Order: sequence, then C-alpha cells, then structure tokens
Amino acid sequence: MKHKDTAYQILFTVLALYLIFLMLSYPALALEYASTGLHLWFHKMVPTLLPFMILSGIMIRMNLTESFVRLLHPFLHFLYGTSRNGSYTIVMGFLCGFPMGARIIGELYENHKLTREESSNLLYFCNNIGPIYFLSYVVPALAIDRPLIPFLLMYGIPVFYGFLLLRIAPLLRHTGRAFLPASSSASVCPAGQKEKVSLLAAIDSSVLSGLLGIAKLGGYMIFFNLLNILFVPFHHVRPELLNIYRCLLEITSGIDYSGRSLYFAVLILLPFGGFSCIAQTYSMIRQTDLSVRSYIFHKTMQTALTALCYLFLYLP
Repeated sequence: MKHKDTAYQILFTVLALYLIFLMLSYPALALEYASTGLHLWFHKMVPTLLPFMILSGIMIRMNLTESFVRLLHPFLHFLYGTSRNGSYTIVMGFLCGFPMGARIIGELYENHKLTREESSNLLYFCNNIGPIYFLSYVVPALAIDRPLIPFLLMYGIPVFYGFLLLRIAPLLRHTGRAFLPASSSASVCPAGQKEKVSLLAAIDSSVLSGLLGIAKLGGYMIFFNLLNILFVPFHHVRPELLNIYRCLLEITSGIDYSGRSLYFAVLILLPFGGFSCIAQTYSMIRQTDLSVRSYIFHKTMQTALTALCYLFLYLP
C-alpha cells in the first residue's frame, strides 16, 4: 500500500509539473481554456442552478419536501418503493438536472431524511443532464432534427435503471442471485426530527450553502477545461479522438468544440457526463459516506446501455 501511495504521488507530481510547463509555454491558450470554463459557469450554471439550489435548500430546511410531492408520491412509491423524500429527490433530480440530484441527496441524507441505502440507489439514476440543458443546448449544438428518440433514451434509461435497482435487484438478491453490486451498505440513518426553522433562517442558510456549492462547481469547470491543454504538444492526435477526450473531460465545452462531428458519441457520453461531472458529484456528497466509485460504476452501466440502444436503433 505504501509503494502504491508513493507511485500515485510521483505520478501526480509529474502531471502537475507538466501542466505548469504547458501553462507557461502556452499562456494565451491556457487563458482561453480557463476563460471558457469561467464563461460556461457564469452564463450557464449560475443562472440555471443557483436558484434551484437555494429553493431546494429552503424546502429541505423547512421540512416542505414531503408535502411538495404529495400528489406524485403514490405513483413513484408504487414504481420505486421510495419514501416521500425519495420521491422528492426523483422529481427534483430529473427536473433540475445535474448536479442537483447529488446535492439534494447529500442534503437530505445529512439531515437524516433518507437512509443510506435509499440515498445510494437514488444517486445512481437521479443525477443526470437536465432536460432544459438537453433541449436548449444539446439539441441546437448537435442540430438534432428529431429530438424525441434521443430525449426518451436520455431519460428513459435512467428511469428504467432506477426501477431495476430499487425493485428488481432486491428481489434477485433475496433469491440469492447476483444482479448488480450492492449499493454500499444497508445501514439506516436515524430518523430526522422535524425542527422548526424560520423562513429567514432557512433562506440565509440556503443562500450561503448555494453560493458555496456553485462556487465549487465553477472551480471544477475552470480546472477541467484547463486540462484540454494536456495534448496541445501532440500535433498528430486525430481531431475525433481529441474531441472525445474533451467531452470526457467536460461535456459542455466538449460539445462546443466537436459540434455535430461526434453526433452519436456525444449522445452516448451524455449519461456519463464527463470527469468534471463526476468531480462535481463528489463535491456534493463528500461530507457523507456515499460511494463515488459505485456512482461511477452505475453511470458507466447506463452509458453502455445507451450505446447498445443507439446501435440497435441506427445500425443497418
């Protein structure tokens, strides 16, 4: 283990020195990549995510989440077996988009309103690219003429995957057959007591928490966009491979660079979200004991299912 840690230290030190060398060698390009991340954060993430972060924080602190999903809960409970707060997570996670799903799960779990097992399972399928982002950015960027099928695959696969996790997998595990890796642990967090919080106190805490969260997301977007500079000295790398690398790093800027040239590759990679999305998800749950490794596994599985669906639908 000690040798492994030493190897990691050497590797990351070399990478850091290489990155510093590139930033000094290509200062204008480094500034361009970092500015791209900052621009995307300020113009895309702040206005679309921060209001939802604040609003959801207020609802969680004032114990309004259960009443919010009163009408939808019976159906979602029948489909997934979720608690009321689990149903709230599904609704807000799918409507608001990434990384609100992970943020809501982290906050509810920290406030003892979700069990660890339910939090883990919800994390695996409720943290996706948002429908507003998909329709307003992905569809025009890829010039998708008929967005219905990509839209249904983008959100139908997580919906189906969640059903497998929460309904089918427990039945198969109960009969002794393996289906998917168990979600961390079945340990249950203690039931939360509903403390009364004033509206002003809830707003104040939610604004502070939202600003901190959105600032961290901005840092991740700037850093991962900067990593586009890593392959600049290698002039013989194929543009298609370079654009796939960009999409894997940070999906928004990757789409911006590749456009329609990687039509199916981008649609397949959207469920994964890129390494920036994974890092941001970790940021949302790092105060908990939820597993980001399990999250990566399940996101990879959904990406593979998406690829299989596109191959089945579009291959002659």
